Amino acid sequence: MNGISRRGMLRGALGLLAGSVVARGAIAAGGAKSRVVLVRDPKAIDGDGNARLDVIQEMIDAAVVELVGETDPIDAWGQILKARDVVGIKSNVWQYLPTPPAVEEAIRRRAIEVGVKPDDVAVDDRNVLRNRVFSRATALVNTRPMRSHHWAGLGTCLKNYITFAPEPWAYHPNACENLGALWRLPACKGKTRLNVLVMLTPQFHGVGPHNFSPEHVWPYAGLVVSRDPVAADAIGAAIIVAKRRDFFGQDRPISPSVHHIRVADTRFGLGNSRLERIDLLRLGEARGSLI
Repeated sequence: MNGISRRGMLRGALGLLAGSVVARGAIAAGGAKSRVVLVRDPKAIDGDGNARLDVIQEMIDAAVVELVGETDPIDAWGQILKARDVVGIKSNVWQYLPTPPAVEEAIRRRAIEVGVKPDDVAVDDRNVLRNRVFSRATALVNTRPMRSHHWAGLGTCLKNYITFAPEPWAYHPNACENLGALWRLPACKGKTRLNVLVMLTPQFHGVGPHNFSPEHVWPYAGLVVSRDPVAADAIGAAIIVAKRRDFFGQDRPISPSVHHIRVADTRFGLGNSRLERIDLLRLGEARGSLI
């Protein structure tokens, strides 16, 4: 069968994998664990390296179904977005590894299918502060590819909101440790409904600002999906660490340290950063998952 059968994925889910640490996150209030879905399909990328919309749609739908505990994709998305919402899909346009158009379209399509007006859905990155839909957004869906990053160690879901800041450079000190503060900005606070960390072809190593290294990109063919951005990033980071160990033949710490994920938990209360406080559900391809 081409792609991933939604029913096959749900019934053939590989089960729970407990992950991470004691957290005080608002998303996981009262000590509850955060749920994260890792979904993988080798057919998600075609022979030219482009994401295939049909497979991506199945992957995201299956993840959302599993995340909220529904059986039908539209019903599941209806728990994430409401017809009355104005939806900003926060993408990432970094030229070497942007959010694939297929991911953006899969999310946009489902927003409209749950009843959101087409004129009330927009995809943007660098112009979010000038985008008329984002200026009145009631809901955000946050999606970006995972990659090594010169200032933050890794480009993560938490990092993706940097373009909401009038002065992005103010968040650079100490390996961007205060990225969690972005989520308190008026344009962001309390609006994020879903995070999709794109790990179709993540970059696990690079040197220097804006570095792209084809040698250090691999076809992982995965998406990490969660309501909790901290937990999603923690899972993505763990996969990157494992890939670096596999590639270099030894532990090779990410530089600079990716402590903005932990700080988003312990200082800003955005979610769970430690693996024993994360319930990881895996769908699809298990080989080479690295977690």
